[in-house]
Amino acid sequence: MSAAGDKPQKSAAWGDLRSRAISAVVLGLLVLALTFAGGWPFRILCCATGVIVLDEWARMTRAKRAGPIFVFARRCLFVALALFLLDFRILSIVVAAGGCLFIALVDRREHKADWVVGGLAYAATAALAPGMLRGDDDAGLLALGLVIAVVWATDIAAYFSGRTFGGPKLMPAVSPKKTISGAVGGLVAGVAAGSAAYCAVTGRVDLFIILLTAALSVLGQAGDLFESWVKRRFGVKDSGRIIPGHGGLMDRIDALIIALAAAWLVGVTTAGFAHPARAIFNL
Repeated sequence: MSAAGDKPQKSAAWGDLRSRAISAVVLGLLVLALTFAGGWPFRILCCATGVIVLDEWARMTRAKRAGPIFVFARRCLFVALALFLLDFRILSIVVAAGGCLFIALVDRREHKADWVVGGLAYAATAALAPGMLRGDDDAGLLALGLVIAVVWATDIAAYFSGRTFGGPKLMPAVSPKKTISGAVGGLVAGVAAGSAAYCAVTGRVDLFIILLTAALSVLGQAGDLFESWVKRRFGVKDSGRIIPGHGGLMDRIDALIIALAAAWLVGVTTAGFAHPARAIFNL
């Protein structure tokens, strides 16, 4: 009886695994193609990401209850993304930041729209940071690839090292399954993957890259913990259901959002606004 009873469960598990694998492959190939293409195709992908992230954020945090303020925030995001799509990059940042500041000032006494401000800032970051770091040159493509390599390696190594070594929890109140050993293993793997990617292009590795990849790995893990905290705060398991078998888009890119934003900020402060990726790959 137990063997027969296990068949439906195994079948369901296999079906879930198959849907996860198919959706991951299809989505991964699409994202890779648009990333390599750059230009308009990639900017459209970034804009779609920002819209989806704001929607998932609003569902998780119930930000739509803010009514007209949320509508205003969504319109600000649309305007900022439209400006970015037309390559008015500085103006797109001004609109998004101005929208956040305006909502914060209007709501400074009641604090009913704090999550709306957070959603606008988070969604704008998810869209604008990768788009502006990627730009239209080879340095942007390589920089984006380096950040992705660091984040993916960190995520994979953190999972396996945490399961292998166990030990004290990292932040049990936020994410009960994450361990310190996992965080350390992820950090080591992230630095190794990022340094290897950089060395494959330039033939060398310097202290700047080691420190940068370490910071990106730590910030990526912080981004993952941040979304876990938001979900626990509102009693939500997944940010959405847009990806079959994987949940929401935010569940997949929470670490990337913060890491890409950090890489873009480093690039802007080091190499300037026009070509931030050249702070990493000065080709």
